[in-house]
Amino acid sequence: MNRKKFIKSMALLPILTSCMNLKDLDKMTSQMNSTPKMPVLFLGHGSPMNAIEENEFVAGFRKIGKELTRPNAILCISAHWETRGTYVTAMQNPPTIHDFGGFPQALFDVEYPAPGSPELAEETKQLITTTDVGLDDKWGLDHGAWSVIRHLYPNADIPVVQMSIDYTQPARYHYELAKQISSLRQKGVLIIGSGNMVHNLRMVAWRKLNEEFAFDWATEANEKMKSHIMSGDFQPLIDFKSQGRAFDLAIPTPEHYLPLLYTLALKDENEKISLFNDKPVGGSLTMTSVKIEPN
Repeated sequence: MNRKKFIKSMALLPILTSCMNLKDLDKMTSQMNSTPKMPVLFLGHGSPMNAIEENEFVAGFRKIGKELTRPNAILCISAHWETRGTYVTAMQNPPTIHDFGGFPQALFDVEYPAPGSPELAEETKQLITTTDVGLDDKWGLDHGAWSVIRHLYPNADIPVVQMSIDYTQPARYHYELAKQISSLRQKGVLIIGSGNMVHNLRMVAWRKLNEEFAFDWATEANEKMKSHIMSGDFQPLIDFKSQGRAFDLAIPTPEHYLPLLYTLALKDENEKISLFNDKPVGGSLTMTSVKIEPN
């Protein structure tokens, strides 16, 4: 090669490298082909023991799983992964995290070996433009995710990615961030928020934990939340800190409530919204769950 040709080839190198990177990204995102729009779920996950117990809530999760079109992947926003900033799990094989204590060994023995999806993690990162989303290789699947997803898909054969909750940001931030990932619904991604609408562990009536029982304030908050959900008036739910004493007691800290806002933000006009597992337990917890789906 003479000097002139060598210089010309070196000048083309950055362009060729850029093209290769674009092709690699296109290859990753094209793996999730367009599909009919997937539903969106908010799951009241309750006690970690729901992972291994047989009860009406577990039956409700299984029923929903049978009704859904099989997804290409799952993106879960769990109450149990709070971070400074927003992250998505990007490993190929996320570990099962047993992030609790004081439960029977049988619960700690549960593994949910669903694969991860670095491709979905990368696409989620690209879709969110209001903040820099980090790709995480250390977290995995916490019990807010696996304890309920294992009832939807017991074979653990659908890739699962978790997205963290930035605890430094207000409710409106989370609601608006969720809207940016709406296009994933057309790519076969089932988006799940996992938490509890009413969640006050300090006021649990432990002797009635396995009973359908609610304190008056819990009933008031849950009924108001459901009314706003069903009417499509989500603004009071975003502004939950200004809704009075019942809401203050129902949401003493926001981590279990915020996944609901991720779910509601993804509702499009004229979509159907329904409730299931709509019962209180222990006085200060509700298992109320939400399904949003195209008509």
